[in-house]
Amino acid sequence: METGYSDQAYRWNRENYSSRRRFVDIWSFVLTLMFKLWRYNKSWSYPGGITEDKQAARRKAQAVWIRNTLLDLGPTFIKVGQLFSTRADIFPGEYVEELAKLQDKVPAFSYEQVETSIEQELGKKIPELFLDFEPIPLAAASLGQVHKAVLHNGDVVVVKVQRPGLKKLFEIDLQILKGITRYFQNHPKWGRGRDWLGIYDECCRILWEEIDYLNEGRNADTFRRNFRGYEWVKVPRVYWRYASPRVLTLEYVPGIKISQYEALEAAGLDRKVLARQGAQAYLLQLLNNGFFHADPHPGNIAVSPNGDLIFYDFGMMGQIKSNVREGLMETLFGIAQKDGDRVVQSLINLGAIAPTDDMGPVRRSVQYMLDNFMDQPFENQSVSAISDDLYEIAYNQPFRFPATFTFVMRAFSTLEGVGKGLDPEFNFMEVAQPYAMQLITNMNGSDNNSFINELSRQAVQVSSTALGLPRRLEDTLEKLERGDMRVRVRSIETERLLRRQSNIQLGTTYALIISGFTLSATILLVNRYVWPAVLAGLIAAAVSVIMIRLLSRLDRYDRTY
Repeated sequence: METGYSDQAYRWNRENYSSRRRFVDIWSFVLTLMFKLWRYNKSWSYPGGITEDKQAARRKAQAVWIRNTLLDLGPTFIKVGQLFSTRADIFPGEYVEELAKLQDKVPAFSYEQVETSIEQELGKKIPELFLDFEPIPLAAASLGQVHKAVLHNGDVVVVKVQRPGLKKLFEIDLQILKGITRYFQNHPKWGRGRDWLGIYDECCRILWEEIDYLNEGRNADTFRRNFRGYEWVKVPRVYWRYASPRVLTLEYVPGIKISQYEALEAAGLDRKVLARQGAQAYLLQLLNNGFFHADPHPGNIAVSPNGDLIFYDFGMMGQIKSNVREGLMETLFGIAQKDGDRVVQSLINLGAIAPTDDMGPVRRSVQYMLDNFMDQPFENQSVSAISDDLYEIAYNQPFRFPATFTFVMRAFSTLEGVGKGLDPEFNFMEVAQPYAMQLITNMNGSDNNSFINELSRQAVQVSSTALGLPRRLEDTLEKLERGDMRVRVRSIETERLLRRQSNIQLGTTYALIISGFTLSATILLVNRYVWPAVLAGLIAAAVSVIMIRLLSRLDRYDRTY
């Protein structure tokens, strides 16, 4: 975190903060951001002229400013920024990179507030509930803080207490954000091809789920049950007698953070084994029940002294539905066959691409990726490289990656980075290969029959298409007759000639204007009207510059074609 909190920035944590002041703070940020985006392509705003390097430096500076401002605006915007850090299909790479650095650490709230919250939620004072309770928190985040405690039966636990006034803050912020979202959705430039209202609803759902500690407790129980057959994965047990929507008590399971590589080595743990186990644990989450940890950053994964993986913080979880798995298999077969049409259609069925009137650019982008990025063997590919390629192609295209997809890709990239930190030779795709083969086998029967099943499926698809063709032709003709369908024919040569003719006419008009003002300036000067003559001469000179630029552009266009 580059900047500390000032009293002004931290005012969102006051008990009686003003909703009007909050409105001003949020809209000030939005309007400033809009001004920065408007200025971005203006050549006059760059000393010495606009260049790609200067634009890249400005994007980086803007991204840092956005991150620091979101940090100042508090919990809602920290979480929104973290969610947006997964949306490289919508935001520039520099923004995503900086938002991914958002540290969810803010000043702790007082012990008196902790006492009040626990008494309100659990109905008893701290001494009645706990034998010992440490007043200084182990960690403080935007949504709450964690205290170590001991129950009366001797069990050591951690108590997660939600920040006071958080629900009220969310209600105010999300109401303001809804108005901002509507503005962007209706904006002629930024709203085109973007479902901002859908993204807003998605953010609301995730935020409300994350501040419901009972939901987090249920997630932890489900996650622990899914891994009950794997002794090398540990999940803290929930103490439900000491749980409520704003207070959660969990088993104290200490460990070494998985990114503290020197500490792991000093403890005598095998870093190569840990790298593989981290990847395997996540792949098992996806394959077994489709229930996975959506935020597996290094702070949420630790290692016990005997080498077991410990998972923390289950507020943000993802779920893959069974029909999505079938759709992913269809996409996988399309990628294997380098069939761009099949991949695009499967992504439309999955809801990953929003269908538009002209899907040609999307198909060409997907086919280009298949032709250029899928030549390497599966095990030699990099998750980060694949996701970067996907996001680069999707940026400014009508792609609408679902939250589940972006969470999975970010988790894979994070785990790949952690794995390479543990073991420089670690390859995530190599670990994933047997699991991918298992998925293909499960979806298509045995290995021996997979080709036959796929061939049969394609035969059925072809026959269905052939049988439906007459009806589709009839529907198309009916639409043409009703006028519901328009046919647009484009001739590049005709457009070029028309554009040239238009520019010539415009040049003729400029020449007449120049002649008129030059003649007027001459007559005025002969009659000793000096200042009117100078004004007319300046206008003639300005129009001459415009005409010269027009003629040079016309000449350059002719050379191009």
